[in-house]
Amino acid sequence: MKKILYTALLVPALLVASCSPDFIERPSLSGTTTGNYYNNAEEVRAATSTLYSGLPWRNFESRAQDAIGDVMSGNMFSYTDIEFSEFTYSSASERVGAAWGAFYKIIGYANVLINTFEEKKTQGGNAAYLDPAIAECNFIRGTIYFYIARTWGDAPIITDPGAVALSGNFNIPRYFQKDVLRFALEDLQKAEAGLPESDVPGRLTKYSAKGMMAKLYLYNKDYANAKAKAQEVIQSGKYSLVSDYYGMFTKASMNNNAESLFSIQHQFSQDPWGTGNLKNPDRGPSNLNTSEASAWEMYVPSLDMLSEYEFGDLRRRWSVMEHGWSKPEWKPQRANAPKYNEFMANGYVYDTTRATDEGGAQNATRANIAKYFAGPGKAYGGEPVLGQNSGNNVVLLRYADILLIYAEATLADAASTSDASALAAFNLVRNRAGLPAKTSITLADVMHERRVEFAFEGDYWYDIQRQGFAKAKAIIEKQNRGSVEGGPKYITTFTESKMYLPIPAGEIVQDPELNKPAVPYYN
Repeated sequence: MKKILYTALLVPALLVASCSPDFIERPSLSGTTTGNYYNNAEEVRAATSTLYSGLPWRNFESRAQDAIGDVMSGNMFSYTDIEFSEFTYSSASERVGAAWGAFYKIIGYANVLINTFEEKKTQGGNAAYLDPAIAECNFIRGTIYFYIARTWGDAPIITDPGAVALSGNFNIPRYFQKDVLRFALEDLQKAEAGLPESDVPGRLTKYSAKGMMAKLYLYNKDYANAKAKAQEVIQSGKYSLVSDYYGMFTKASMNNNAESLFSIQHQFSQDPWGTGNLKNPDRGPSNLNTSEASAWEMYVPSLDMLSEYEFGDLRRRWSVMEHGWSKPEWKPQRANAPKYNEFMANGYVYDTTRATDEGGAQNATRANIAKYFAGPGKAYGGEPVLGQNSGNNVVLLRYADILLIYAEATLADAASTSDASALAAFNLVRNRAGLPAKTSITLADVMHERRVEFAFEGDYWYDIQRQGFAKAKAIIEKQNRGSVEGGPKYITTFTESKMYLPIPAGEIVQDPELNKPAVPYYN
């Protein structure tokens, strides 16, 4: 924590990278002070734009998001992160430390910018552009604390890293989860009040805040407020489901589309490292590893996830590569591989019967993840890819989520509902997937729909967790977490202590207070 706090204090120097030709580009802030900078809207927006970029989010979205959200929830199979599949992770786990570090660094950046902009206002800075920028920071900080509360439960809350560093007292306690969630909600409420009705594509608006508030209210089982906020987003008419579900995750041309309320903004680059989307190699099948694109399939769909799809659900093909899946425009070729080249010459076909040296695909579950895999590279008929990097944004909140939040919040604690508005929202999501509408829905229906709709987007663990330990245990123990060759595998040792991740061991060494019982943040 001490290192993260000091890093946050260097935020002006850390925001110097030129990120892209669009809104996340910013000039150097070397020597920046509130007196000589942040004197116009362009300078202020340049500063906040960095909070959207892949750089501060990298250590979360690259692998930690997959390990926590999808491997732990049973959606993904992984030999590398088997500790998350078997719930044997510890406070020394790499992904635990990576997520924690990324989250608190982003919070640190947001804190410094909030405090800097508030100071600039006292010096006569124009509130017309400073207040919306503060609201952007409130959204980012509130969203991160929401993630922290769901991931670790009780956790530290920090709002002024400068004051902490100057005091020399780094013994920061954990606060109760309910207080962390309350703090997150208050930040999102400030964001809702301060953000504009609309902005350029990719920038946050007050509807982004309303949507994230709806998600937080649902997590808290505050169904009335969850429904109200989701309804405000729906009735705004500003968002819609896109017809090209697959392209939403694989085509950079679809970044910041009509379905996106909040996305991490990536660019097609590997300099500096983390500006590009790094999910491509971890999901791509090894038979699509080319001179342009890395693909080593660290994460693949679990057998249990594959069994979840209903017959006829188009999201299966849009999300998963299985035997027969094809992309005629992809035509990868390799040096000194005549059988491979012959097989791929007429277009890519996912084939689990051929030998791997002849272009076959035979991983542990005989399937690969299509979401966020941009392909073998532009020279071979795919999207532009540069080694491990693509230019696809990572979507953290989209309109389909708002629709399903509305349906679930309307259902609330009832056994089922036939409410017309809830069904309309729910069936919009199903209809896009080519499935028939339902005339009544239960919580099981909603959870199924959420699982297949947001598969491999890092969300399903939180859907399991928010149902409580008894239900979570029942869900997990029914899942087949095995492989084709190894056979079925079931978890029988899931305990309540595994509902939240442990605080990283290195953080406790620096701050022993983190190893003590949580305390109230609010009086």
